[in-house]
Formats: sequence, C-alpha cells, structure tokens
Amino acid sequence: MAGSLLFAESNIYEYTLPSIEGKPMPLAAFKGKVMLLVNVASKCGYTPQYSTLEAIYQKYKDRGFTILGFPANNFGAQEPGTNEEIKTFCSTKYSVTFPLYAKVSVKGEDKTPLYQFLTQNDNPAVSGEIKWNFTKFLVDRKGIVVQRFESAIKPDSEEITSAIEKLLAQ
Repeated sequence: MAGSLLFAESNIYEYTLPSIEGKPMPLAAFKGKVMLLVNVASKCGYTPQYSTLEAIYQKYKDRGFTILGFPANNFGAQEPGTNEEIKTFCSTKYSVTFPLYAKVSVKGEDKTPLYQFLTQNDNPAVSGEIKWNFTKFLVDRKGIVVQRFESAIKPDSEEITSAIEKLLAQ
C-alpha cells in the first residue's frame, strides 16, 4: 500500500517539520524531554489556552518539559494567518515562548505525517481523528505518546499537570 512507510516510525523523533520561522526543526531535538504537542489556532474559543500553555511551560521547562505548538486551519478556518502573523499574534497577545511549528494540517487528505502517526497510533487511548483545535498529546522522555487530552481539558488541569509531573519524575 502506498504511503504505508509513514507508519513505520516507532516514536515521534523520526519527524522533522518546519519551525514557524521556516527552518527544519526535528522533534529529535527534544529527545529526553517530556512533551505536550498541541494543535493550536488563533481565532478559536479555546485560544485563551495559550496563556495556560505558556504558564505550564514556564513552570516545568527547567525540569525537562516542553510544549510544541502546531498551528492548524482545519476547524472553522480558525487559523487563517500566515506563519509570520501567527508568530506575532502568539508572542504579542499571549507572550508565547514555547516552540511553534509552521502551519500544518491535522485532519483530512493533506494531514501531515506527524499527525497521521499521532491519530493512527497503536495505543487506542491516543488514536483517532482530531476533533478540534487544542487537542493535546503527552509524550514521554522516550518519544512514546502516552496520553491524549481533548480540547476542553485545560492545560493547567489536575489531569494534565499530574500526568506531566508523573512523567517528569521518571
């Protein structure tokens, strides 16, 4: 089957996508860190989550944690801007300092290979199509996707922060 090689990767370190500035940013650059991967959008009801994402990034970054933001325009055209506009919006409106990638597709025929991997994962607890903006995937220090949190779950919720702290302690 054509394209089946996309799913041969055992973890997320095999993927390289362009940063918001357009430079290649391999996920392997974050090897050994606990990561929260989030598909983000600037004009969504959940957009204020940028503030709490930045807060937990600041809280845990010195302990080996990072957040990776993936702007996507798949839901309600809520991320219509260019990469430069998205970067400016995130830094000026929400003071985002965690890494952002260039705009990607997280659903449909043009879904980026990283999100194909995330949504078609062998772990049924994390697999399945992305339903909306601000879906969060928690990845352990070995690059294994261990948990998924849907849009409505706030980044600073007990559910997410306790899962992050558990992985950081390992």
